[in-house]
Amino acid sequence: MSGPSVLVTGGAGYIGSHVCKALSDAGYTPVCYDNLSTGHADFVRWGPLVQGELHDTAKLTETLAHNGVVAVMHFAAVSQVGESVVNPQKYYENNVVGTLSLLDAMRTTGCARLVFSSTGAVYGNASNARLSENAPCEPINPYGASKWMIERILADYRQAYGFGAFCLRYFNASGDDPSGLIGELRDNETHLIPRAMMAMQGHVADFAIYGDDYDTPDGTAVRDYIHVTDLAAAHVAALRLLLDGHRGGSYNLGAGAGFSVKQILSAIEAEAGRKLPHTIRGRREGDPAYLVADPSAAKQVLNFEPRFSDLATIVRTAWAWHRKAHPAR
Repeated sequence: MSGPSVLVTGGAGYIGSHVCKALSDAGYTPVCYDNLSTGHADFVRWGPLVQGELHDTAKLTETLAHNGVVAVMHFAAVSQVGESVVNPQKYYENNVVGTLSLLDAMRTTGCARLVFSSTGAVYGNASNARLSENAPCEPINPYGASKWMIERILADYRQAYGFGAFCLRYFNASGDDPSGLIGELRDNETHLIPRAMMAMQGHVADFAIYGDDYDTPDGTAVRDYIHVTDLAAAHVAALRLLLDGHRGGSYNLGAGAGFSVKQILSAIEAEAGRKLPHTIRGRREGDPAYLVADPSAAKQVLNFEPRFSDLATIVRTAWAWHRKAHPAR
């Protein structure tokens, strides 16, 4: 007997598919809603796939009603920082307007529980200290700004319409499902760990470090890396709280530790057993020097305790997936 249905927008993508697996393991039926522009139909293994656009409010409404959806997890978004700087219209249309379409469908069907995929990018240029949720949100790129706008919208929906909504601000999602069933797979890869591994395998010819003159210990940008399996567990915990009547809020999901680009590359080289040739280029616009979470609030409210987010496990699971998904040339 299948459990309660949860709509997962973007459920065929990297993070969404891992959350669908976690939902199924927890006794829920994930209903994946995805336009497959970047997602993969063969990642939809734990429930039905509805192919559709976020802007198609009628189709979203029908999907919610037909499946008796009790809550929504919202991952569908465009998410490349650099692209957002040169094409902000795409980011506001897809992320903000698309979310309003989803919320319209939810209100029509009486579904008022949402777990939203937010980001540490809402904080902007942070100081060299771990960020709590009390830090000011001053995003420095349209991607982060679009996510912050949605958080503001959801705060208003809580107040006006009685929504329960968690905004989970995760930092650098990384690693891959330890079973090897699903993983990080994009045609245009911009994220550090998968791009470095693809370069290791001969699929990326121009691997570069962007900026080695930041105010950090080795000059390269420092980030907080959180394993995607730990992210998925936190989403299930947030869902359970919403179903118990919690109103939600904004919470950081990170490991609470920062690693520089050079440290990440050293860990990858150690796992692969060989060096990765690279060049040094200038900083990318919109990239802060340091972005590390203080996850203590999520630990208290969501009982969030990362189990897979040590650097060795992140790199080991990612390398295992990439050897399978991208055989070396």
